[in-house]
Amino acid sequence: MDALQRHRSLYKGTTPPWKETYRKRCVERLKNSRSRLLEKYRQMSDCSQGSKSSLLVQEVMEMEWNALQSASQSLPSLWRKDGIKDMYSDMQEYDEQAILEEIQQELMSQERSIIEEYHKSQQYEEQYLNVVVDGMEEDGKLICPVCHVNNLTVNSHFTSCSCGLYINTMGRNITPEVLQHLLEARVTEHMEDCLQNPVFSVASNMEGSPNLMISCKACDYLSVVL
Repeated sequence: MDALQRHRSLYKGTTPPWKETYRKRCVERLKNSRSRLLEKYRQMSDCSQGSKSSLLVQEVMEMEWNALQSASQSLPSLWRKDGIKDMYSDMQEYDEQAILEEIQQELMSQERSIIEEYHKSQQYEEQYLNVVVDGMEEDGKLICPVCHVNNLTVNSHFTSCSCGLYINTMGRNITPEVLQHLLEARVTEHMEDCLQNPVFSVASNMEGSPNLMISCKACDYLSVVL
């Protein structure tokens, strides 16, 4: 009796003991592959080759199965070059095939959620940048990134807002155009790796002087804007 037959005989009609471990490892690997998933998605979008099929799910399932199989000789080597379809054809028991399909559907749902969050973050970035640009086009002023209500006062000595923001910019050649570029650059930099919306705030530096900061609790991103 080969390894596959022994495996089937042992677990036929029951929930395989590897199910939850395998599922958790697949979910975790997909989460950790978010940046690569989005990069692949952007490349497909740029090439106008959008697809409704999964982008990384099969690869994730294959890698985690191989890792699980290498740690447990009782598990058969089910992956071949054609991927999950061959795996399903080898697993004749309904229970095991259904389990793999269930895990696959969960991963595909998670993959879609990541892409949906990416689109939401893009919309946030676009909306914020539009507000900044519209303000510049209307009267040459910027909307305060902290309160999102008032216009900033930007001159060669300071940048301020009636909400309480005040940054000393003497000798730093800060103009509305320069500040606009700094704001856009930081928002874009953060969105490359995180799908959550960042926030702007004022915090004191080591010397006690205030800085305009951008931060995100979800990914611990923190950077000085001004």
